[in-house]
Amino acid sequence: MQPYGLVIPESYQASGKAKHRLDLWFHGRGENLSEVNFIDQREKQKGTFTPADTIVLHPYGRYCNANKFAGEIDTLEAIESVQKHYRIDADRIVARGFSMGGAACWQFAVHYPDRWVAANPGAGFAETADFLNVFQDEKVAPTWYEKKLWHWYDCTDWALNLFHCPTVAYSGEIDKQKQAADIMEQAMQREGLKLTHIIGPKTAHKYEPEAAATVERLVSEFASHGLQHTPTVIHFVTYTLRYNHMHWVTVNRLGEHWKRAQVDAELVDGKHVKLQTNNVTSLTLSMPAGTCPLRVNQPVRVIIDGQELTEAGPTADESWRCDLHKVEGKWVIGFPMSEAFVKHHGLQGPIDDAFMDSFLIVRPTGKSKHATVEKWVQAEMDRAIEHWRRQFRGHPRVKDDKDVTPEDIQSSNLVLWGDPNSNLVLAKIASKLPIRWTDEQIEAGRPKVLGGRPCLDRNPSQPGKPQTLRRTEQRLHLSRLRLSQQCPASAEATGLGRGGSQHSARQSFSRQDRGGGFF
Repeated sequence: MQPYGLVIPESYQASGKAKHRLDLWFHGRGENLSEVNFIDQREKQKGTFTPADTIVLHPYGRYCNANKFAGEIDTLEAIESVQKHYRIDADRIVARGFSMGGAACWQFAVHYPDRWVAANPGAGFAETADFLNVFQDEKVAPTWYEKKLWHWYDCTDWALNLFHCPTVAYSGEIDKQKQAADIMEQAMQREGLKLTHIIGPKTAHKYEPEAAATVERLVSEFASHGLQHTPTVIHFVTYTLRYNHMHWVTVNRLGEHWKRAQVDAELVDGKHVKLQTNNVTSLTLSMPAGTCPLRVNQPVRVIIDGQELTEAGPTADESWRCDLHKVEGKWVIGFPMSEAFVKHHGLQGPIDDAFMDSFLIVRPTGKSKHATVEKWVQAEMDRAIEHWRRQFRGHPRVKDDKDVTPEDIQSSNLVLWGDPNSNLVLAKIASKLPIRWTDEQIEAGRPKVLGGRPCLDRNPSQPGKPQTLRRTEQRLHLSRLRLSQQCPASAEATGLGRGGSQHSARQSFSRQDRGGGFF
């Protein structure tokens, strides 16, 4: 159970019919912001902005992680909860925040741009490497796969998506965290976009009153227009199928994960759709009833990457759908056939992705053939449970392998510890996995690794759910002192040395890696 706070305007009537604008406010860093302190704060403070006739939602965001990972999912669930209990205008939801909350706002703006009528990030950070260099004069040396995974939360890589999300950034003139808006401004310029950046003169790390008034006026103007549900032009960038949707375009498959993929789409003259893609092999165009501007009951010309296809036109209720995929480099109409091992939305990796949904830690009850491995598994599993509580403010569910039920397999991602000798669940599915255990090593393709190899794979017992094979902790690289380094540190397969555990909060656990890669 994760708390959230609400500010309800005096104009709200429980029995009324009017729908209200909803503002998200992502809080700043607070080392002592426990759940109790957060609730106490929310009972006493309304917050930086309380616009008229607006409900303000304050997500807790799992303590101090800029609403990343589980904090990201909590925020989406908090919005859903508020919409169930209050009359919210879904066309007028604004994402806002300051400091660490500004960082959260940037990532929500670029990952879910078609959900917000406007975004208002203040200070914070927008990526990892440059921020650390500017803010604390620190150089970082990630592994090649850690650097590739920086695409997840490096908002500069996703700047084109702000084409669909009006954004008003704020910075104090003498605040070092002005760097976040500055680097996003540069990234947007490279995409042909101009950022509205309000600067508080001679101001450090806070809102300057006149600048705050300007910000509020601009945000309210954007909010008054509401969302545009069927824009005639779409520009969409993604690096992962976790974020695969922009208005009426959904990307189903990528050519290569963690490499820039792009779709530029346009509705032309009510007769045809023109698309240009890069690193995309399957996509869906979908407009619900009453929203499709194409001519009803007339065939639609679909021109994609210069190739022309014809699809049936919208139905009488003005809805339309067109599935497209590549076969031997050519686009064809239809959804691709199901394959045994293929990445799709919700099952695309990396390892950390298994922890973005309901998960179950499966504790081995048997014995490994290697006493060193068994000792290590127990120590690292205990440590993972402890650090989930510390960093994500929750008690993970844990079951012995012999107690796992079919319902568990259906409903949760499985975090399997040990090996086929020690873990009964792993023993049942080992022959169906793309990795092999021998008495001395693990084989995953060519690499052969002594010790351990965490990896993410679909669950053969429940293809829609992944299992994570772990011989070390769920390494989210959560440094409390470096919020911008709260990034995934494990690829989809990571070999680990059998040395002692690293217990320093400032230690990069990836330095113990024996190598990694992606499926």
